[in-house]
Amino acid sequence: MIYHRINDWSDAYTNGANIAGGSAWPEKWVAPAKNYRDSMLAAGQAELGLRYGDRARNVYDLFLPKDKPRGLVVFVHGGYWQSLDNSYWSHLAQGSVAHGFAVAMPTYTLCPEVHITDIVAEVGQAIAAVAQRFEGPIHLTGHSAGGHLVSRMISATSPLPAEVRARIGNTISISGVHDLRPLMRTNLNERLRITPEEAQRESVVLLEPGPETRLFCWVGGNERNEFLRQNDLLANIWTGLGAETAAYAEPDKHHFNVPDGLIDPDHPMTRTLLMAR
Repeated sequence: MIYHRINDWSDAYTNGANIAGGSAWPEKWVAPAKNYRDSMLAAGQAELGLRYGDRARNVYDLFLPKDKPRGLVVFVHGGYWQSLDNSYWSHLAQGSVAHGFAVAMPTYTLCPEVHITDIVAEVGQAIAAVAQRFEGPIHLTGHSAGGHLVSRMISATSPLPAEVRARIGNTISISGVHDLRPLMRTNLNERLRITPEEAQRESVVLLEPGPETRLFCWVGGNERNEFLRQNDLLANIWTGLGAETAAYAEPDKHHFNVPDGLIDPDHPMTRTLLMAR
């Protein structure tokens, strides 16, 4: 019998230092993201810095197909709820835009200025605001902390208005952190300030899925064991609660390059996200 125990929780959730060449990120995203924004602005297919709320970071960028959008995709960025903004991931809109979808990328107020509970509310506010602009289905995806946030949007206690929640088709959580309780044991919690009460309220593995939930949990096969475990955990639990779920570990991908599937219109990640019911 082999027992497993995590002794260094901070290391278990540290990505860059445990990836060969990991120090290149997030800077490695900057140029491709800016190039895509610039090209879409020049083509008249981008609107940047649109407001959805009153706080300074309550803004979203919007990327549009040439013709009337078939629906809406919302991508929510990561950064452990405490760093980065939407500008690092603009190029990930390419695959969905190529299929005729509008893509919104909101940013949000960061910890420790606010708590994760407040970020959940802001993301819900952003999705509700942009949903008013478009007809058709809404598909959600997000990376790391963003994976948690989009999964939270389709839980039974979603902050989304009922009419917006009813339009959500597919959700892909990419390398999502679905259980917040382990993070209370890491040095991340110096800024996140997660309490047991908040972990209970905001950990999607402890929540019921909302009605008609279709969730795909996607992770890089070379990621930290905790991200692999968290990926399988939510799909497993929500399957038992009546949701339609799947989990996949993409071979030879790590935490920072696994979202790149969204760039390619023909990548299985993009096709899974946009798949009709």
